[in-house]
Amino acid sequence: MTGPHLGTRPAAWAAAIVLSVTGSSLIGSGVAQADDISTLTSQQIADRARDALLDAHSMHLSVHGNLDRGSTPVSAELTLDRSGNCDGSVDLGNSQGSARIIKHGNDVWVKPDADFWKNQVPDGGPAFAAILNGRYMRASATDPRLLALTRACDLDTVQKLVSDNADNHAGTLNKAATTTLGKASVVPLTRMRDNTTLTLYVAATGTPYPLRLTLRGDGTDATVDFSAFDKPVPTSTPPPDETFDINALLGRTTQTA
Repeated sequence: MTGPHLGTRPAAWAAAIVLSVTGSSLIGSGVAQADDISTLTSQQIADRARDALLDAHSMHLSVHGNLDRGSTPVSAELTLDRSGNCDGSVDLGNSQGSARIIKHGNDVWVKPDADFWKNQVPDGGPAFAAILNGRYMRASATDPRLLALTRACDLDTVQKLVSDNADNHAGTLNKAATTTLGKASVVPLTRMRDNTTLTLYVAATGTPYPLRLTLRGDGTDATVDFSAFDKPVPTSTPPPDETFDINALLGRTTQTA
């Protein structure tokens, strides 16, 4: 029996929906300032939103939807920071499974549910689930079996992708009238790319943080909400009696195969 490799499907999903969405090139380059941005041009607002995002030391990402035609809607709730700390969960949708993720310092804890083991690790998944018995797998944050997943839990990774894509200005950037998003006053910016409409909602007053990004059209229907800027990632980690070392897990399953 072979061990699970959680860097395949959930990692590919996490990288796609978190990183590709936030690196969508709607955000420009410039200097973030705290003032009323509604009188600025669309590009000036995009410039300030980009730098506000790049200046953040931590944030919460709430992701829901699908990125292409025929794909399963998925979701994530992740609080992450520049130090690589992360706390949250991912859900693959349609009862395909979900996983709780905690990353602190050099360690990562992952707790997949029964549906995940059943659907994502069909060869031996139930055995892994039985051994863990509701506990977290604990591993090094550099463990190659979890590396892609843990990279998606690092704000530096998100910010680097935004920065690397800042000069891609394909499609006309348009500004709409100031509106509200919940209790916040926001300025919507819209760009059409590859038959998909991208809309970024930027805080109209105070620090011009991007508060929501939506992608609609050509089979795409996804929403990313940004919040809790510069608020710390929770520091609590699972106690030892709720964890199981990933190497011990693989050793046991190999012996019982």
